Amino acid sequence: MSGEHPSIPPDNASTVNDVFIEGSRAEKQSGSATPIKEQILVTWEENDPENPQLAPFAGPAIGPTISGYLQVSGVSWRWIFWLLAIFAGVCFLLIVFTLPETYGPVLLVKKAKRLRNETGDSRYVAPLELTNVSFTQRLKNILLKPFVVLIREPMLIAITAYMSFIYGNIYLLLQAYPVVFTQGHHLNTGVSGLMLLNLPVGGVIAVFIYILWVNPRYERAIQKHAPQPVPPEIRLEMTLIGAPLFVIAFFWFGVCLGVSVFFIFVRPSLPSSSSYDPSLSLINYIVDAYLFVAASALAANTFVRSIAGAVFPLFATQMYEALNPRWASTLLGLIALVMMPIPFVLIKFGPRLRRNSKYAPSKPKEVPTLSEAPTLTSPSGENMPQEK
Repeated sequence: MSGEHPSIPPDNASTVNDVFIEGSRAEKQSGSATPIKEQILVTWEENDPENPQLAPFAGPAIGPTISGYLQVSGVSWRWIFWLLAIFAGVCFLLIVFTLPETYGPVLLVKKAKRLRNETGDSRYVAPLELTNVSFTQRLKNILLKPFVVLIREPMLIAITAYMSFIYGNIYLLLQAYPVVFTQGHHLNTGVSGLMLLNLPVGGVIAVFIYILWVNPRYERAIQKHAPQPVPPEIRLEMTLIGAPLFVIAFFWFGVCLGVSVFFIFVRPSLPSSSSYDPSLSLINYIVDAYLFVAASALAANTFVRSIAGAVFPLFATQMYEALNPRWASTLLGLIALVMMPIPFVLIKFGPRLRRNSKYAPSKPKEVPTLSEAPTLTSPSGENMPQEK
């Protein structure tokens, strides 16, 4: 590759470095999104996080479809980078100008500053302003705490391993599909990319299952267990369906490779919905089970999943060409079969594991809302009521 513009990588080495930087940026955004997602899950009364969770399944499918047709049309490969840059710029502007602050202690800091400016009295102070955390301690909390929580929690290790396998297979399919459809069925890259559209289709199916069946059951569980919190194991009901389907999907893929393209196209909607179901359930389970360290638990989970998503495509093409697509898919199905019992074990032994856990209390306390958060200190030394 030769550069035609200074902002485009001029050679393969520069392209690899650029991808590394982009991956680091994306991982940092995933990590920063973790506490945001946790806050949404805590404060969203309806507990319906399925819409934002659908994006990881739609992106990997839509991207190859667009890039495939760009290649078929003869457009320069550099336009892929330009489209990504334009889309990232639009998203950046939307985040900066539309995403509000929701963290209670930070909102109290803003309120204290506003009152000091309005009254000229410097004694209005928020609790967060009184804390003095060193840079070393802050760095430790941000970078090390997620891994400390992960290492000390066998339950989290099992969940992370299972979710990493599911997540890695989503990106493995991006490399496996060209072997199956472009080389095996002689489709061009554009039509081969269309085969991946069944991934978001399966995700949409899973969303409807969540809305029509899972969420109503969870709402009834809230009423049943009130005023106590709902046991986190209730979140795993969706996984009891998705985990077996995930196994069936890969065996189906391996068996049906000799039939029509249409039949193979319909089949991958199954692993998409079956991978979406356990992912959503297990993420919600982590939040409910670990509660006050949910951000760290999710950060460690996201980090390991992202590594799996990066590593699996590296051996996907070689595996599918060496074993042939049928046996490669069967091998993945066997691994999925071995890992399938994990959510079932969590449902049966989860309460006992949480009782023995340092980070997952068996009866979590209620998460304070903004109205219940630490209050400002007024000049008279009394606590000020929160604004509604």
